[in-house]
Amino acid sequence: MTTVVEMKSHRPDRIAASIEVAPRQAVESTDLPGLFPHGTDVYITDIGTDTTDTLVKAAHRVRDLGYVPVPHFASRRLTTRGVLEERVKRMSEEAGVHNVLVIGGGLERQAGDFSSTMEVLETGYFDKYGISKIGIAGHPEGSPDFTEEVAIQALRLKKSFAERSDAQLRIVTQFGFDARKFISWADGLHEHGIDLPVHLGVAGPAKITTLIKFAAMCGVGNSLNFLKKNALSLATLATSHSPETVVGPIEQHVLSSSTTPIRQIHVFAFGGLKKTSEWLENRGSWDIKTSLYPSATTAQN
Repeated sequence: MTTVVEMKSHRPDRIAASIEVAPRQAVESTDLPGLFPHGTDVYITDIGTDTTDTLVKAAHRVRDLGYVPVPHFASRRLTTRGVLEERVKRMSEEAGVHNVLVIGGGLERQAGDFSSTMEVLETGYFDKYGISKIGIAGHPEGSPDFTEEVAIQALRLKKSFAERSDAQLRIVTQFGFDARKFISWADGLHEHGIDLPVHLGVAGPAKITTLIKFAAMCGVGNSLNFLKKNALSLATLATSHSPETVVGPIEQHVLSSSTTPIRQIHVFAFGGLKKTSEWLENRGSWDIKTSLYPSATTAQN
C-alpha cells in the first residue's frame, strides 16, 4: 500500500512545471531546441485559427525535440465529429500524442457539433486512439460564461467520465495572481466529491502591462482586478511581475500538506519562452521530472 504520508519524505523541494506554446512557435521557433529539459510537457494552444495539419506538425516537432506534446482540443471551435476523430487519430499515429487538454474553447455560439467538453469526451475517440492522459479546464476565479455551480457540476460529470474511461484525468486551471484563492479553490474540490489532480495555472515573468492585456483577453477579470490592486503605482505598472509571489505560496502549501490535490504548476509564457524557461531553470522547477505527489488513485490504494 502506498500512502501520501510515505511519499512525503521523498518529495523534491520545488514544484514541477509544464509550459505552453503557440502552434507556429512549435513549428518555427529556433529557440525551442534544448530550451526545456527532455520530457517536459509542452502544451500546444488551439484558438481555432490553425489547421489540423499545422497542429499535427507542431505536435510532431515538439515530440522530435524530446518534449511531450500536449495539444489542446477546443470543443466549441471544432466543426464535426469527423474532423475531431481525424485530428485525434493523426495526433496519435503521426505525432505520438498520448496526452491532451480538452477545453470549452470560448465562443458565444459553437462552431459545429460540440457545445461542451463533455460532448467531446463522450465520443470515445481518445480511448479509441490510445490517449492515456486528459486535462480538463478549471476556473478558480469563476468564468464570465457560467456560474460556479455549473462549473462544479461539470467537474463532477468529468470525474464520472474518468471512472468509465481508460484515461487519467487532471484539472488544469486558467492563470491567476491570487495564490491564496487558487489554493483554497483546489483544496475545496473534495467537498464537492472531486478528487482529480490539479495543475494550477500561473503567468511567467512578464511586464505587468503585458499581463493586464492577456488577463483582459482571457476573461480572468478577478485576476485582472487583483493585479491592478497590487500594482501600487504607475511606475510599478512599467516593471515586471515576479511569478514567485504566486508560485512561492503554492509551492510551500504543497510541500507542507499531505492532502492537497495540487500536483504542479502550468506556466503561461506571456513574457516569452526564453525568459520563462530561464526563470524555471533558476528556481529549480525544470529539474523535477515527476509531480510532487502520486496520482489520486495511487494515494487511495
